[in-house]
Amino acid sequence: MTAKHQRQQTMIEARRALVLDAARTVFDESGMQGANIREIAKRAGYTPGAIYSYFDSKESIYGALLAESLERLHVDVAKVRIVKNKPEKTLLAKSLAWFGFFAHNPRDLDLTFYLIRGMKARGLPAEIKLPLDERLRDALRPGEAALLEMGLNATQAARESAALFAHGMGVLLLPAGSPTLLGQSPESMFQVYLEQLLSRYSAAGGSLPADEDAATGSTQVDLFA
Repeated sequence: MTAKHQRQQTMIEARRALVLDAARTVFDESGMQGANIREIAKRAGYTPGAIYSYFDSKESIYGALLAESLERLHVDVAKVRIVKNKPEKTLLAKSLAWFGFFAHNPRDLDLTFYLIRGMKARGLPAEIKLPLDERLRDALRPGEAALLEMGLNATQAARESAALFAHGMGVLLLPAGSPTLLGQSPESMFQVYLEQLLSRYSAAGGSLPADEDAATGSTQVDLFA
């Protein structure tokens, strides 16, 4: 790459970053559904037409923002070491890592919630949604692998991983001071759920009792469908 091309690329990346910074503010204030290209352009100091030189839609801006967010999530989860031959500790540590990321980064929580739920009504293009779904799953896979190491079969591990994620997102999305929390913090509620999960499978020798497993069937929860 020539020096000229390098300068042009640097300028393009700087302008894209400016648009993304403006979009973060607009999404934070108006939500995904309320945000629009015109307002994002205004905050970035561009005309709406200029935005399309870098992003072809509001959804592609959202996708770029969430992609960055998920990379930061992966960094946090990867910092937590896998505890060799102690899958219970690995599950606990990895789960608390992704939960802590969302607990301390509410904007990232909001972006992720749109991916798994909020965008369904509007419809996120598959070419944007599917890679983001997969990247989010990647952050949960260390916990699912720990469940497998604990003795769960693939169906059980996938189901429990999905339930754990759903519980974590659910308590984080409850408004502060909600009567539903009964004076408990989201962190303490998630910790209790994790401890109950570990206790349940430890007591069952690494798998559900036969009657409970049969009752749940083989249906696998997919939060990203």
